[in-house]
Amino acid sequence: MFPPLYEQMDIIRSGVHELIPEEELAKKIERSLRTNTPLRIKLGCDPSRPDLHLGHAVVLNKMRQFQDLGHIAILLIGDFTGMIGDPTGRSKTRPALTLEETRQNGQSYIEQATRVLSRERLQLVYNSTWLGTMQFADVIGLAAKYTVAQMLERDDFSKRYKSGEPISIHEFLYPLAQGYDSVALQADVELGGTDQKFNLLVGRELQRLYGQEPQCILTMPILEGTDGMEKMSKSLGNYIGLSDSPREMFGKTMSIPDTLITRYFRYAACATEAEVQQMEQELHKGSLHPREAKVRTAKAIVARYHGEHAAQAAHEEFERMFVKKDLPDDIQTVTLELENPIVPIVDVLVHTGLSSSKSEARRLIQGGGVSLDGERVNDVLLVADFSTERLVKVGKRRFLKIRTV
Repeated sequence: MFPPLYEQMDIIRSGVHELIPEEELAKKIERSLRTNTPLRIKLGCDPSRPDLHLGHAVVLNKMRQFQDLGHIAILLIGDFTGMIGDPTGRSKTRPALTLEETRQNGQSYIEQATRVLSRERLQLVYNSTWLGTMQFADVIGLAAKYTVAQMLERDDFSKRYKSGEPISIHEFLYPLAQGYDSVALQADVELGGTDQKFNLLVGRELQRLYGQEPQCILTMPILEGTDGMEKMSKSLGNYIGLSDSPREMFGKTMSIPDTLITRYFRYAACATEAEVQQMEQELHKGSLHPREAKVRTAKAIVARYHGEHAAQAAHEEFERMFVKKDLPDDIQTVTLELENPIVPIVDVLVHTGLSSSKSEARRLIQGGGVSLDGERVNDVLLVADFSTERLVKVGKRRFLKIRTV
């Protein structure tokens, strides 16, 4: 049922930032092989972020490797802890969500996560199942397991404390609640990003205090966004979404800085270490142009989420649009119901969703990112006649045919 130990460890180590402790994981796998029992691999999901991107997929892809090795993936939706809000990386208290909001977001998370994870050997659980039934005495008992000094070892808590920023008591309960999830699930391994290390260690310690064998911890790198500076984030607009179309996914990947090519090839395209090393050598020697390396990476990423045919089609369309300067085949047509067909271009961008606000629309125009019928728009006060169909382009890849009725 399971590959041999050395093969499993080679796959599990690949691309990992930190594995704590490696020798314990090897022993768990040896026992798994001996008893023919799969390991229980936990990944906690924060349902305050329902939209997933390639940054989230770095950890999901590692979990899929555990599934392919024959182990059980436990996707834990933190609907109860989501009401607290993960304080990781926060400079102030996070707004609370209702249980209904966390459940809705959690459902969206599951739908997108299974673009990566196999539905076989996958368990979906909600931590409200056990956290929501705890009595106050149980919470006190859990809180007694950790000290304030231990909590302040966490970097973001320490910074907020030293700068005089308030820390609510319930925020201390978040890592305890997340750690208790590992106790409730009897997890063998927990996965997370490097920013989750403290919380994962709390789970390991709580399991020990509750008389269980402590879980091993595996952290994955944080993937930078397409700007090459900040971590991938929808709020920063530097993301490649798991639900993006093949065209968008391909085009956004082609926009990344050259310095990120091999990181995206390794962590987003899930290339093997041998493939990554070969690309690095070819780039270093100059036998592979960075643009061709991006094409190879973009096709691999699109194929992973949409299939080989879609990847090839996205590549061909990209070449037509940006090399031969042709237009895409399937430009969406939008009809605006307005009494007056003569409309400020800023309003058109907002009404059609090409811009989220008038201020953003003006910034796009001032930055040279908007064209009308192939001509760049330079005037933020431009008023245009949309009684007949007009082609509007925003940025490099967003096209709409727009008219009024």
